[in-house]
Amino acid sequence: MKILIINGPNLNLLGTREPEIYGSVSMEDYLSDLKNEFGSDDLFYYQSNIEGELINRLQEDNFDAVVINPGAFTHYSYAISDCLKNIKLPKIEVHISNIYKREEFRKKSVTAESCDAVISGFGMKGYRLAILSLK
Repeated sequence: MKILIINGPNLNLLGTREPEIYGSVSMEDYLSDLKNEFGSDDLFYYQSNIEGELINRLQEDNFDAVVINPGAFTHYSYAISDCLKNIKLPKIEVHISNIYKREEFRKKSVTAESCDAVISGFGMKGYRLAILSLK
């Protein structure tokens, strides 16, 4: 299975960004663990701080499923939501923190309704849980 893991803005700082919320493991290190665990699958990773670049990558359509953490775009990017809506493959939205225990603006996801499921609050393990559920 070819799975695209895609992260939005500021998630390039995982491992150093607010470790009390996001942990101290970088995405590169965690991705290495995921690739070891799911060796029979092709895991592709893409991160951008730019909304249009995320949409362009999603529209390349060279994967079987998507795990997406849109970052702050979760709360206001109807463009990413529309893009996800048009992808006819399994899609799971992941959030490292529990967005429902955070600031009020973070409690609304405009992208969730375009995904098949949402995993929130399990830390980096959310990516693993998403992959397991896609398989």
